Amino acid sequence: MTTAYGPTVGRRKLRSAIRRAREAAGFTQEQVAVAMDWSLSKLIRIEAGYVSISTNDVKALLNHYQVRDPEQVAELVQLARVSRQRAWWSQYRDALRPAYYSYIGLEAESSELYFYQSVGMPGLLQTEAYAQAVLKTAIPKLDDPDEAQASVALRLRRQQEMLGRADPPNIVVVFDEAALHRQTGGPAVIREQLLHLVGLADSGRITVQVLPFTSTVYTPLGQFVIVRFAAAEDADVVYLESTGLEDVLDDPDAVTAHLRTFTGLRDAALTPADSLHRIAEIAADLAR
Repeated sequence: MTTAYGPTVGRRKLRSAIRRAREAAGFTQEQVAVAMDWSLSKLIRIEAGYVSISTNDVKALLNHYQVRDPEQVAELVQLARVSRQRAWWSQYRDALRPAYYSYIGLEAESSELYFYQSVGMPGLLQTEAYAQAVLKTAIPKLDDPDEAQASVALRLRRQQEMLGRADPPNIVVVFDEAALHRQTGGPAVIREQLLHLVGLADSGRITVQVLPFTSTVYTPLGQFVIVRFAAAEDADVVYLESTGLEDVLDDPDAVTAHLRTFTGLRDAALTPADSLHRIAEIAADLAR
């Protein structure tokens, strides 16, 4: 069922299969690069999933690795076709940092998203006014109005594509309570944002929980997103985002550690019902 995959997950599956085939054949990356008359950086980028690979190059690699099974070859060639498809976010490739670009592709094909927010709001849940305020505050040098508007447009497009899907992902967000009090954009903007959160949660599609100030749990220094997929064989990934750091982790130990941390945060947080009540209280205080 390879054709069911989108380009990002397709590329992940292909890069893993190619790397396993090389290792099974007993070749180093350097040896393969020489044999294929490629630069070493090309093979490294292919195996890292940073670039797509042509169907002809896949066939040549598999032949070099002595992978002869017709079904396996056909599946990997099809994955190469899928991974080269243009998606709606492809137009933003040159404007986005590589890790963020990769995350958007993973997010687009996810079945579940688990957010821990120590500051701010997830881009998927931001109002337009809040998104504008974040860009002015977090990126003060973004003086080009067209560039700023393009950044906001991308966030709104993500919301449309993700939340408007026929099968939207299950989204769970744990907020450190401090994030709800930060008045980015001023009281009116944050109040609208908080009420927007309540509305999204009331729709039943998104679960919001608040880790209260009274919690004794030691919280992570940064925020993160755990991305999960419908197919059991597609491993979870973690997206890290903080000042000066963005990364996509797929190391099983790192992912497991973040899942364990997220579970602990959820257990320590207020119930969804109590969390919405708390958010509504904060919003009401802003109206006074």
